Amino acid sequence: MKNRMKMKNKIIVSLIAGAVSLVGCSKDFLETEPTEFISSDQVNEAVELNPELGVSYLNGLYVTMFTPGTGGTTRHDDFGQKGYDIFSDMLSSDMVLGGLNYGWYTYISEMQSTVDFTSSANAQVWRYYYTIIRGANTVIEGLGGNDITLTDAGSRHVMGQAKAMRAYAYFYLAQYFAEGYNPSQPILPIYTDTDAPNQPLSTTQEVYSLMVDDLTEAAEYLADFNRDSKSQIDQYVAKGLLVYVYAAMGDDAMAKPLAKDIVDNGGFALMSAEEVTGVFNDINTPGWMWGIDITLDNNLDLISWWGQMDVFTYSYAWVGDVKSIDDDLFASIAPEDIRKTQFEDVYGIDQRAPVNKFYAPGRTIGGQRSVTTDYIYMRVAEFYLLHAETAAKTGDEAAAKATLKALLEQRVPDASYIDALSGQALLDEIYLQTRIELWGEGKSYLAMKRNRATITRGPNHLSFPGESFTYDDDRLTFEIPQSEIQNNPNIN
Repeated sequence: MKNRMKMKNKIIVSLIAGAVSLVGCSKDFLETEPTEFISSDQVNEAVELNPELGVSYLNGLYVTMFTPGTGGTTRHDDFGQKGYDIFSDMLSSDMVLGGLNYGWYTYISEMQSTVDFTSSANAQVWRYYYTIIRGANTVIEGLGGNDITLTDAGSRHVMGQAKAMRAYAYFYLAQYFAEGYNPSQPILPIYTDTDAPNQPLSTTQEVYSLMVDDLTEAAEYLADFNRDSKSQIDQYVAKGLLVYVYAAMGDDAMAKPLAKDIVDNGGFALMSAEEVTGVFNDINTPGWMWGIDITLDNNLDLISWWGQMDVFTYSYAWVGDVKSIDDDLFASIAPEDIRKTQFEDVYGIDQRAPVNKFYAPGRTIGGQRSVTTDYIYMRVAEFYLLHAETAAKTGDEAAAKATLKALLEQRVPDASYIDALSGQALLDEIYLQTRIELWGEGKSYLAMKRNRATITRGPNHLSFPGESFTYDDDRLTFEIPQSEIQNNPNIN
């Protein structure tokens, strides 16, 4: 009997793995009964047999975050969350596409895809995040549904992570497919169970309310959860996502104490001056809150974040399509700031690539073929900056300055200039430091949206150099893809 139980568990885990690998391949990923999805009844049965299997389903979601093809294509820019971090960094204009040799990201840097609903980029983003939502809903239903009251610690921990993952996906969808936080504006269809038919667009307020509910419950369920690795969401990652949600809503009074809690109680140390130029490739870095430990077993190579970004990896950056920092942003970094040394010219021309921020440790040009350098999704510096931002926006400038200085003291010899700032000048400095500190990490776009900023492209951009764009410019937000409009009769 024991051996039969073990075999059944193995079969179920294999089914999970197959479901995750195929989830991005269905013709209509929001159809009500796609055959490639494992059902919530199967999840429920599996978890009853072995509660630990709930973790396996969650692991499937985490794997989806870095698996090539999860946007439904074979394109070399389709590899999960870090692929869309590049999309958003280019749209914010802080990242420059320095070459057009292979064509990847041309349509993003030239802002073509964002105004063409037939573009594959719109469909990739949409499909990836709704795949995560569908998977999270399957886990939630398998544990008893959205409104179940759970008392078992293991089930609560699984539910907390699943609800946080659902909120994570809706947050990025709301950022990419809405021009800003307009409560009454219809933006996205909401799916909270796997059997729901095609849904109409819900309002911004409804989508954000779901996120707040999910993340609030997730933080509560995960309060006593000690995770096995940083690939899993714990209470502080859930709270971090909630900070982003509140800040995007303009609810700075709610975001501020949550950000401070992460800074004070999360147990994550700011990356030191040495670390910001040395360990942006290792999940064990104390300042990293959430990420993935990439190993040879993950089989990542050219189609990966490192395969697009790092000149020391066998990559597109190595062969000429460099991803570099905007010239004007680079010029705004003080000469004595350690972060200025993260960027250097490559190929003997003005291509300031992040060769001292993101790099394979061997530092051999084009050397890393099989990727083992890790992916970062969230780090504690984000919440120093978000606490400073939300404190300043709520009038607590003393707290804003103290937190901002705590970060800058690890970056510059003298951060005392912050003491003289106030009002808009203080907010502008926080926004600038956010862009500098988090360059290349997919966060500048989020800051641009919540600060309603106007961006101006530096002279090293290959398209639109010197031109300015407001945060709500149509070219900075994706369109609901043609495939969704065709397959969902409830979207006009």
